Amino acid sequence: MSDAQAFLRATSPDYSRWCGAMEVHRRLLTLNPEYAENRALIENTAFAYESMDQITARQGLIDIPVVVHVVHGNAEQNVSDAQIHSQIDVLNQDFRASNPDVGKVPAVWQDLVADARLQFHLARTDPLGRPTDGITRTESAVDDWDTDDLVKFSLSGGQDAWPADIYLNLWVCQLRRGLLGYAQFPGGAASTDGVVVTHTALGTTGTATAPFDGGRTAVHEIGHWLNLRHIWGDDDEGCSGSDFVADTPNQGGANVGSPTFPHLTCGNGPDGDMFMNYMDYTDDAAMFMFTKGQSARMDATLDNARLNLTRQAVAV
Repeated sequence: MSDAQAFLRATSPDYSRWCGAMEVHRRLLTLNPEYAENRALIENTAFAYESMDQITARQGLIDIPVVVHVVHGNAEQNVSDAQIHSQIDVLNQDFRASNPDVGKVPAVWQDLVADARLQFHLARTDPLGRPTDGITRTESAVDDWDTDDLVKFSLSGGQDAWPADIYLNLWVCQLRRGLLGYAQFPGGAASTDGVVVTHTALGTTGTATAPFDGGRTAVHEIGHWLNLRHIWGDDDEGCSGSDFVADTPNQGGANVGSPTFPHLTCGNGPDGDMFMNYMDYTDDAAMFMFTKGQSARMDATLDNARLNLTRQAVAV
């Protein structure tokens, strides 16, 4: 079985309380043969990209335009502009490794900390070329939403996506089941492409609620949107799964809360799990890094599956 095929067949534990990305991924693999084909191609490209040692090729910044779709069933869910701006600020720190807490990375992994050379801004131009603040607001009769993507369509009370080859669509709403967010991996339909974050896990102010009030849910979900996997490999704590990144240590399953270093699983001593990685499930205050290998995997996506977005970004 190829690495790409293994990716497609990987299973995930039921950690849906935090992130629904793998739930969406499995559903699309089952229902959409085109998605499965696209995923195999994207993974083959990612593995080839790494094997050709292209991981240090990009030096310049990529600036990604974001449109935030606020879908609210009540006043509390209609988050403020300030809360949205606080989220953009977190993205711009975390994807540049300029976050104030990056110094908490254990010494053994400090050389792996990556500046992913990505920055984000709220869109300045809408799809019709008109000026915008990059925020849409939709009052809905629906109070809460699930991973079925209904929040992404006006016909079901949500808000339609803006063109996914130009914008990163970020829906903010109330999610059910205690979900913090979910994302669609590259390769899916443009009409559902993007990330969804529950309003109580957005940014650092307003309705953001501890321990998920550091803006890291959106960082995690955008990692998925750029083709990053959960760091434990989604193998139901089997110690055999992979996130397809060479410099992240193997670990048994998701970590939650605020673990103490070193936290050992799968015989991975002396250093243990990289639980402070954005692609784990720890509290916002306990995660503060991407690795160079993860940055390379995101580069492969931006150079291939999401290349059109990077070409359009300057104009919007």
